[in-house]
Amino acid sequence: MTATLEILKTGPLALVEDLGRPGLAHMGVSRSGAADRRSHTLANRLVANPNDRATIEVTFGGFSARVHGGGKEGVAVAVTGADADPSANGIPFGTNSIHYAHDGEVISLGAPHTGLRSYFAVRGGFVVDPVLGSRSYDVMSAIGPRPLQPGDMLTIGEHTAEFPEVDQAPVAAIAEDLLELLVVPGPRDDWFVDPDALVHTEWVVTDRSDRVGMRLNGRPLQHRWPDRQLSSEGATRGAIQVPPNGLPVILGPDHPVTGGYPVIGVVAEDDIDKVGQIRPGQHVRMHWSRPRQPFGA
Repeated sequence: MTATLEILKTGPLALVEDLGRPGLAHMGVSRSGAADRRSHTLANRLVANPNDRATIEVTFGGFSARVHGGGKEGVAVAVTGADADPSANGIPFGTNSIHYAHDGEVISLGAPHTGLRSYFAVRGGFVVDPVLGSRSYDVMSAIGPRPLQPGDMLTIGEHTAEFPEVDQAPVAAIAEDLLELLVVPGPRDDWFVDPDALVHTEWVVTDRSDRVGMRLNGRPLQHRWPDRQLSSEGATRGAIQVPPNGLPVILGPDHPVTGGYPVIGVVAEDDIDKVGQIRPGQHVRMHWSRPRQPFGA
């Protein structure tokens, strides 16, 4: 009998995500995919899935689902990312660990202590129809499986011959307050009077942030040529665009494929997944990853 997962509660937002749909920017489609790819990948590794199996991305907890089927062994499940006190029928089983859920068990996630997004994986992954080669939902374009709703039934796929190798993975705690990011300067840092103000300011994440972009509040950056227009250029995840109000926006996985605001810097690849775990109200400080070339040098 095929095992299924019945969605009972979704919290603020629960999405099916995988590693996205690369290579479609020429069609106006961004990659999308898990906001925290490391946590998505770890959840799959814990339950012996290939990295591209679909997981559920749960934003700020409040999620619960009932397992149906699974046989005598049960269904191997893991929750990674934001620590939301995962439990089975009210009994905690711990973030970054494996639990074998049996028929009728309810897996629940509370509000996370730190971080923003948790990743729920099952051995075999979730079977949903791919759109343009991916099971990921893009909140900007509405491409992919729609956001989960109570009453949805997700089919659990056939697992590989691999077995989970560890019961728990040691993972460093997600920062509670100040989070630091490395940023590669440019390509349009010369469009600002003082580009170093980006790294000399302690920014605060606003509640207008989502998977499209993380909006920051602080001392506005000054444009060198406030009346000059920049032609639209290709956009990438982690790019830090600065609109006319001078307040930076860090582009997320569901970013537009082009943008007309100057990009003062790009979050370093090793730090991009951290952005997916930053909450509104949290403080962010940035550092140049290498010396910045002065304007006119």
